[in-house]
Amino acid sequence: MIKKFIRKVLRFGRKAGPKIIPKSVHGISREQLSSGSLRVCDTLQQAGYEAYVVGGAVRDLILGVRPKDFDVATSAPPETVHKLFRRSRLIGRRFKIAHVMFGGETVEVSTFRSGDAEDKDEHGRVLRDNAYGTREQDAARRDFTTNALYYDASNETIIDFHGGLADLRAKSVRIIGNPLERFREDPVRMLRAVRFASKLGFQIENSTRAPIRSLGKLIENVPPARIFDEMLKLLLSGHAHTTLHRLHTEGLHHGVLPLLDVILEQPLGTRFVNLALKDTDRRALEGKPVSPAFLFAALFWHEVLAAWRAACAKDAHPVPALHQAMDEVLEAQTEKLAIPRRYTAIMKEIWEVQPRFEQRSGRRPFALLTQERFRAGYDFLRLRAQSGEVPMELADWWERFQSVPHAEQTEMLIAPQPGERAPKRRRRRRKSSAETPAEQ
Repeated sequence: MIKKFIRKVLRFGRKAGPKIIPKSVHGISREQLSSGSLRVCDTLQQAGYEAYVVGGAVRDLILGVRPKDFDVATSAPPETVHKLFRRSRLIGRRFKIAHVMFGGETVEVSTFRSGDAEDKDEHGRVLRDNAYGTREQDAARRDFTTNALYYDASNETIIDFHGGLADLRAKSVRIIGNPLERFREDPVRMLRAVRFASKLGFQIENSTRAPIRSLGKLIENVPPARIFDEMLKLLLSGHAHTTLHRLHTEGLHHGVLPLLDVILEQPLGTRFVNLALKDTDRRALEGKPVSPAFLFAALFWHEVLAAWRAACAKDAHPVPALHQAMDEVLEAQTEKLAIPRRYTAIMKEIWEVQPRFEQRSGRRPFALLTQERFRAGYDFLRLRAQSGEVPMELADWWERFQSVPHAEQTEMLIAPQPGERAPKRRRRRRKSSAETPAEQ
């Protein structure tokens, strides 16, 4: 009888009204919500408004995963939300949303939207979507069925408009509405489909997946800054290795990482990138800090290396040649992916120190230890050694050099190679009498 009842509850009609899923089926209790999101929902409902925890938080709770954050959708206007919560602020210009703060937790509260596009470009991409609407309209404008689940904390039920719970049970990523139309409205949804499928271990539903390859070029019409935000979520998800390779399989990388084809065609480059991605995934899943700049530096390193070697083969001086190679690669990539300068600056610093690890004589190793990016540079060198690009002996030498006393460090120094000259000490220019300030 119980199995029959569950099957009946999960047999969602695609065009029927919303299904009200009781706690006995979905298993989520009020106590599993964050204290902040629970207070937001209770306060708004007591004030006479609808309020639900929505999106990824509901999906993750059903899957037994603790959500990183909890979002709330409500019928209350943003200004009303702001008045109801003392520690809150409104963000956004065209479409305001409220951020409500509770200690270290920030709950994002958005007012139901209608999904009526005010403006589209020639490809069908929605440029403005800022009209308020009903709960049903809000559910219809969301991207995937598994993200359109509304949890009502007042009675512990889930309101399911598009069969999201059934898709969760089937481990399927399915877009709401016509895939061609929805992907044209927002091409980033194709990247999100791949990210969710990789993160959750799901398959992309056939009709959802079918147009992706043919529509992949539409990603080129999306502002680079928005693409970067999505790529950052992808790379820091803890499943970057799987997701990046899946982007390549689906042909979506051309509008995001146009150099990925070249990277994955080089044996050393492939090993190096895979090691970097897997190490980043491990750190992310363990809750350790992850550096986006380090990962981007790893993704583009072999292109920088190839350009650098090509310039050196033409008798260019190594240091200017390296700087030129870095600029060329970053310029080619940032046309598609607007990597912020705060990241590109760190990427360059990591790349710049790599040749200096080869210098193990005189004062140079001690000077390198004092560099701000030494540790990141060393971790980068270790990955290069593990991939076979440089001898492991080099990475092991630096591992020991940074941990032993100064006397042992001095004994570890290697004699300069034939033709290698010690760096010249810069002589200070003596000031002329005209430049010397008069005595007081």
